[in-house]
Amino acid sequence: MVLPVILCGGSGTRLWPLSRKAFPKQFIPLIQNKSLLQLTMERLKVLADAEVELRSKSGPGAHAYPYPYELICVSSDDHRFLVADTAAHVGLKLQQILEPQAKNTAAAMALAALAVPPDTPLLFCPADHHIPDAAAFARLVLSALPAVQAGSVVTFGVLPTSPSTAYGYIQKGSAAWDGFKVAQFVEKPPLEQALEYLASSDYFWNAGIFLVRADTLIEALSQHAPDILKVCQAAMDQKAVDGDFLRPNAAAFAACRSQSIDYAVMERAPNVCVFPFQGVWSDVGSWNAVADLAEADSQGNCSGGASADAHFVEATHTYIHAGGGRPVVALGTHNVLVIDTPDAVLVANHEHAEAVKTVVGRLEQLDAAQALQHRRVYRPWGWYEGIDAGQRHQVKRIQVKPGASLSLQMHHHRAEHWVVVSGTAEVTNGDQVMLLAENQSTYIPLGQTHRLANPGQVPLEIIEVQSGSYLGEDDIVRFEDVYGRQ
Repeated sequence: MVLPVILCGGSGTRLWPLSRKAFPKQFIPLIQNKSLLQLTMERLKVLADAEVELRSKSGPGAHAYPYPYELICVSSDDHRFLVADTAAHVGLKLQQILEPQAKNTAAAMALAALAVPPDTPLLFCPADHHIPDAAAFARLVLSALPAVQAGSVVTFGVLPTSPSTAYGYIQKGSAAWDGFKVAQFVEKPPLEQALEYLASSDYFWNAGIFLVRADTLIEALSQHAPDILKVCQAAMDQKAVDGDFLRPNAAAFAACRSQSIDYAVMERAPNVCVFPFQGVWSDVGSWNAVADLAEADSQGNCSGGASADAHFVEATHTYIHAGGGRPVVALGTHNVLVIDTPDAVLVANHEHAEAVKTVVGRLEQLDAAQALQHRRVYRPWGWYEGIDAGQRHQVKRIQVKPGASLSLQMHHHRAEHWVVVSGTAEVTNGDQVMLLAENQSTYIPLGQTHRLANPGQVPLEIIEVQSGSYLGEDDIVRFEDVYGRQ
């Protein structure tokens, strides 16, 4: 059995302002109204189904491993409930390894390898790649299993279709198994070199997807990055298990250096093979890549988001993402990207799409909230969205999922007014518990213990008006919380 491991730690800053650190691109519904994480999990479910069929032909118990989960995701504490909700929606039994800090792919892969039986083949996949042909991908992975069982590390290379300078490359060597030995990994090249690679049949785009047995990876780390392995082992030796969440020890893990698996292992190990993939693949790593996934008109214009709000007038080769709930018009533009969200707008030339992350860095230096958060902030119970704010007041729209509830809590510096817009609210207000229907309201005095819950079968929406001397999210004291937050 191949056990997939999704690496879900990216921040997606090159897709700002749609992607932000608190809600990065893997969670955003970019394609077919599905997030890249959901599409990745659906692709891995196709692989799991293909394995079931293969095992049925090989006899009972063939290639099965005694691991109680169908999928591992290496993610962060901040995003754990978003990941869990996605896996539940797709129908995969998930374990999450929650990195105390992001330390790049070498450490993330080491944690996963240390969590499973040594002979488990692990398929490491980024959370934010787009591979439309899931069946072809499953066939490719299964074809690489014999090489992996023999002790090879398999990576997957994509046949290049353009002289991309945004991707790393893999040069193939001699034939091995159904692929090739890796001659070398090549960094993102200048255009002239990328043109040479495209003309040659010896180079593939580096997809950053790896298939390797856990014990093979641990041995490679011990040879080429022993310090990373040692720290990860110490963190896992002191791990805490909270249901389906596995938490490496934060103090031990803090000593780990940050390095990609390519630098730490792949460029040094002698047993790395590359298997070619001829299907469509994209890392959706820039707004140019997003635009390439959209269908263009005769003038090269295309759109995403609420496409009905995107309008092109005498424009050519322009992409509009209309996500701000208003019409966006491109007049006389050429080779331009326009990304509209409710609280930030990006206008950029296509040639500068890779530099968007520098904008995020500048906004962080200016302490701009838009660098990190959207107006809509997701929580395990639902979400809230800022509508208006002043010096002593703040208005939010809040949605609570059916059967979910906020923590039992109180605030030192603010009072709150709640108005039910739709659904049914169960409100704990001090010693009183009441049900409120649409158009009914309640007042939560400053310092009052309170809780909002949705006992119904449909989402609950309320409007919350906060007033007081301090309105920050850290003015909260939790007494009870079903999600284990402090």
